[in-house]
Amino acid sequence: MSIPNMLLGLLEREPSHGYELKREYDTYFGRGRPLPFGQVYSTLARLARDELVTPGEVEPGEGPDRKRYRITTAGKEELEGWLATPVEPEPHLQTVLFAKVVLSLMLGRPAERYLGAQRAAHLQRMRELTELRRGARVVDGLLADHAMFHLEADLRWIDLTETRLAQLAEVVAR
Repeated sequence: MSIPNMLLGLLEREPSHGYELKREYDTYFGRGRPLPFGQVYSTLARLARDELVTPGEVEPGEGPDRKRYRITTAGKEELEGWLATPVEPEPHLQTVLFAKVVLSLMLGRPAERYLGAQRAAHLQRMRELTELRRGARVVDGLLADHAMFHLEADLRWIDLTETRLAQLAEVVAR
């Protein structure tokens, strides 16, 4: 996820202080990984250096850096370009799941055991996400759905891989 572009998007909505940007980021995008304050301010400094945002005058009040940042025309163009560019559909053709299965087979270890443990972990996470969706706000519900769809795809891959383990073992065996 591009934190600079996320901050640009939040700033296009309205000029904000760094701590406001952090709060908004954490609310909508941070889910379990809040953005450190230092990263907010270092990112804002780079965006200002690149003339994508402009900091206002220091305002009176408590807390660090009481500058209200505004997105510039160049920042809006940068954000628009980022929003219009599709996300790479599958950036990593060789996932960790695949690598573990192949290494298990190469090393003569039972890949079935790994796949079974992975299936159990995925199903447990799906139960957690299903519980999260109950009564969740729309943002949390959509994020949970997104994660569930990825887990479902992994489970389908695990099932398919189990049916082809013997073939794969022949390919990777020396």
